Amino acid sequence: MKQQLLERRAAVAALLQDRKGSLVVAGLGSPIYDVFAAGDNALNFYDWGAMGSAAMVGLGLALAQPDRPVIVFTGDGEMLMDLGAFSTIAQHRPANLSIVILDNEQYAETGMQQTATGFGTDLAEVARACGLKDAVTVISDDALPSLRSKLTARAGTVVVVLKILPGDQPRTVPERDGAVIAERFIQALQRA
Repeated sequence: MKQQLLERRAAVAALLQDRKGSLVVAGLGSPIYDVFAAGDNALNFYDWGAMGSAAMVGLGLALAQPDRPVIVFTGDGEMLMDLGAFSTIAQHRPANLSIVILDNEQYAETGMQQTATGFGTDLAEVARACGLKDAVTVISDDALPSLRSKLTARAGTVVVVLKILPGDQPRTVPERDGAVIAERFIQALQRA
């Protein structure tokens, strides 16, 4: 039986439907485009030009803002670039951090080359091996409503690998100036 795959942009929009004041970090490329397409928010931190850093930025925010849910959207290529992040995150295990990995088994930003997940690397298994026990792979839209609640529950560090359809979608591009993004985010945190 062939594995079902999720449509990336629709899955991200479904997970952000009721974000309950969550701080959202969007990793380089498709995660940024999808988070922005789901609705721009001053509490979105668009992590342009820093491939491999989204999960660690999320960890820093979760530790600094323990009363706020922090949701990181990153790609399989970016997470593969910084597998050590899982070990560091497992040392801290903040109750308010969720990492959602959009896994299409491709490096979408550089020409759709196959990533290691296409050759068998299981990012949920890697996370569990590093000590992050609440790590799952999701292949069905049916799981998204309960997953949405879990991402904002602040009940432990969560890692979710969304197996998504390969390919690209039209780009929706938010602000690209890092200083402007950071200042907007800081001001939104101060108001919240």
